[in-house]
Amino acid sequence: MRTSTRVARSGVLERSSLAQQVVERLRQQIYDRTLAPGSRLDEVELATQLGVSRTPVREALRQLAARGLVELRAGRGAFVTELTLQDQRDIFPIMARLEGWVAHEVASHATEADLEHLAELHERLERWAAAGDVDRYWESNYVFHIAMQELVGNRWLQDILGELRRKLNLARHRSLKLAGRMDHSLAEHRALLRALRRRKADAADALMQRHLLNQLDALLLLEGQSVRTPATPQPGRRRAAAP
Repeated sequence: MRTSTRVARSGVLERSSLAQQVVERLRQQIYDRTLAPGSRLDEVELATQLGVSRTPVREALRQLAARGLVELRAGRGAFVTELTLQDQRDIFPIMARLEGWVAHEVASHATEADLEHLAELHERLERWAAAGDVDRYWESNYVFHIAMQELVGNRWLQDILGELRRKLNLARHRSLKLAGRMDHSLAEHRALLRALRRRKADAADALMQRHLLNQLDALLLLEGQSVRTPATPQPGRRRAAAP
């Protein structure tokens, strides 16, 4: 693998990061489980396999750790993040409640310009779903959720959701591998966007919670497990106090 250099139309040379190329290669291998959950990532071995020095591999592992896909253990090295089904059962309901609250706050307080920005981000979801591109759909979905979270403007919420999201990054991507899940996810986003635009805060809360728990259901089905998601509030019912 070599650092690629090309001349842009402007005539300016553009150099892609070698570490970033390693990130993308390893990320794909983690997503398709060529690199199995819990497996140790040896810098020397990876550098040899990819035809690079250890420096870009080390930087790539740091970046992957920041995304929650790799764990760096002091004195032991790097390991592919392993998230058990029980971890997912425990974390998704927490995420659902918190992201439901985010949706409630956005529906209640976002400006029309904010909602228009979310609609523009949603268009990316439409485009990648139509193309059947799971990876780019997931990336656009990630950006959409982050954008909603930032509109709330609560740094403590961002810290908590950020940590949980890093844990679930791999699992949430895998949920889209279930046949039909991307189409269902898109339909859920459409319903959520309608609720936001109509300022139906309770409905937005319930729809977001169900959206997250449907991801858990998809992951359980992929593992041949029974679907066991807790009930979520129904749109229009009185909402409990925000966490």
